[in-house]
Amino acid sequence: MRVIQVEASGLFTTVQDLGREGFGAMGVSPSGAADPISLRLGNRLAGNAENTAALEMTLLGGRFVFPQGGILALAGSDFGATLDGAPVELWTSFEARPGQTLRLGPTRSGARCYLCVQGGIVVTPFLGSASTHILSGLGGLDGRPLRKGDVLNIGPAGGGYRQRTIAPQLLDRLSPRKVLRVTAGPQSDSFAESSRDAFYAGTYRVTEESNRMGLRLEGTPVQAPAGGQMITEGTSLGAIQVPAGGNPIIIFVEHQTTGGYPKIANVIAADLPSVGQLRPRDEIRFEQVGLQDARYLLREQETLLASKRLIRE
Repeated sequence: MRVIQVEASGLFTTVQDLGREGFGAMGVSPSGAADPISLRLGNRLAGNAENTAALEMTLLGGRFVFPQGGILALAGSDFGATLDGAPVELWTSFEARPGQTLRLGPTRSGARCYLCVQGGIVVTPFLGSASTHILSGLGGLDGRPLRKGDVLNIGPAGGGYRQRTIAPQLLDRLSPRKVLRVTAGPQSDSFAESSRDAFYAGTYRVTEESNRMGLRLEGTPVQAPAGGQMITEGTSLGAIQVPAGGNPIIIFVEHQTTGGYPKIANVIAADLPSVGQLRPRDEIRFEQVGLQDARYLLREQETLLASKRLIRE
């Protein structure tokens, strides 16, 4: 079996696919790729199914050796990748010959880069998914981020090498956003009108305390109803909670499945991949849309992803 040898793991690199749905009642959030669009496209470039397990690198990439070679693709943010010292392009498949080393450095754009290899990363599934769930220590490779010296198995290759690339003009339409579109949250009407106005008019900065569980924001505080406390209820991916301090928190892919803070809004599904590319100190704003608009934007995005013009060979 072909393998990947981890010479340097980077800051926080995990095995991820598109996650596990339907286990919230058991206290297990979906996990999965923080930027699922990049994972899906990277897998298609590598010749895989969209849900194939890959490596998600955060802020700083690693160094990986391919003793038997492989067909690879990098998607997401630019981490300045090189293959045996030669620059490697994002959004284009390429071939690593036996023994070559892929190096990635600090990010030059967003937060996360995905390394997809034809055949995918082979790990033992947990609840039907290969995704690493850090909060519970399950899934992925022993439920943890990669470490120097790890060896990852690669699945059987699906065919020979063909260079594939994403059409630039269509890729631009999928670029991450800094103005996140949201629908009203379940407690939106409990917030004073002045608080809702402040939330939508304000600019918020992503703090260093952010992670895959949630993104903590700082900016103009939003006055939460009832002192930011309420009876605990289920929480959803992308919900924006407002605790007593007034600084919102975007609930993300490894979120707790219940929570007791009022939720003023929810990031729409089409913009959740943009959340996955936010770095500490990035500034964002929120724009409210209706439920029909949110559905339309998701359908539009999926239509673009399914377009035959998206990938060139």
